Amino acid sequence: MALFATVGFIFLFANLLIGRLLRPSNPHAEKLEIYECGEPTIGSSFVQFDLRFYVVALLFIIFDVEVAFFFPWAAVFGKTTNMMDREFAVVTRSQETDQLELTPAATHLYRELGVRHPTAPTSTPPSLAGLIDETAPDDVKASQRIHEGARQLAFVTVVDIAAFFAVLLIGFAYVWKRGDLDWVRALGQERAAAAARPTDVDLLEEEQFLSA
Repeated sequence: MALFATVGFIFLFANLLIGRLLRPSNPHAEKLEIYECGEPTIGSSFVQFDLRFYVVALLFIIFDVEVAFFFPWAAVFGKTTNMMDREFAVVTRSQETDQLELTPAATHLYRELGVRHPTAPTSTPPSLAGLIDETAPDDVKASQRIHEGARQLAFVTVVDIAAFFAVLLIGFAYVWKRGDLDWVRALGQERAAAAARPTDVDLLEEEQFLSA
């Protein structure tokens, strides 16, 4: 990683230095004019932009950044679903010490989940009571503990992302209700007023009433 960053910085500064040494220097009035996306610069630059651009950009950034939280969740959920598969071998018996140990694949998954020194479970936690066959051999019980624990973790991740997504949808519904997603707020207010107006009122009578 350090080598990659060093090579990248050297490449960047080398190109900047070579460009500064080789490019011609010919400043003039037209060349020094402000370039604004090909448009002629008219008026002062201290002009307030339409706030609608700011609101739309802010909403996009908020929801776009929150979507990034789906990636770590997806990584954890994928690893737990792999581990809870009963066809996935998680425990083996060491030929040297005759002790239970995790398979290399299970060890790799545990380390990716943040467990630095994973070991085969030797006791049943209270959350898994009743789900483990205590009369089974030790290797079978250890496998059951890992599979059922991964199943519980996968369920917790589903509940967690459901709550997160629900909060996200509530926020989206709130800004939609306020009309922040309407490019023309006046049009949205007219639609709301038209929807609230009773339909059984005669338009002619209403016009006469307003003109009186």
